[in-house]
Amino acid sequence: MKNITLSADEDLIEKARSVARAQRRTLNAAFRDWLTQFAASEGDAQSFDALMRRLRHVDAGKRYTRDELNER
Repeated sequence: MKNITLSADEDLIEKARSVARAQRRTLNAAFRDWLTQFAASEGDAQSFDALMRRLRHVDAGKRYTRDELNER
């Protein structure tokens, strides 16, 4: 396993340690989990692109304006 050095605000580090402690794990373990998810996010973009290709036949019927899309 390779070591890396990160810089962050001291208060942020303490808050992160507190959250990790509450989850009964170390900050290193939490960071490794995050790093794994971050590295996998490249695949998420590819999965999204593949989904959009599979759904390209879907048609909403018209092009909506920004105002129509934002109506509540």
